[in-house]
Amino acid sequence: MTEKRFKTLKEFYPFYLTEHRNLTSRVLHFIGTGLVVLSVFTGILFHEWRFILATPFLGYGFAWVGHFFFEKNKPATFQYPLFSLASDFLLFWDLLTGNQPFKVK
Repeated sequence: MTEKRFKTLKEFYPFYLTEHRNLTSRVLHFIGTGLVVLSVFTGILFHEWRFILATPFLGYGFAWVGHFFFEKNKPATFQYPLFSLASDFLLFWDLLTGNQPFKVK
């Protein structure tokens, strides 16, 4: 991990993207973040709090498999937890809308 200290999400997001270049890792992040959104929505809609309690396992489980087995790097979550979480949702949106490709050239 770099020693640079990011002060804004705008500064952090380009770095985050460099740590998420592998196709399989991006797919896993996309699935995990999508499941987090569905789980929170379902938990609130049906008043089933176990769905909300499952969100960290869903999101981080998929992401960490992507980092450990495919990216072969350490998740930015450990050094930049809030920027990393926000970037997960930004990447999810960018992948969903086509602003980022799943397969990085």
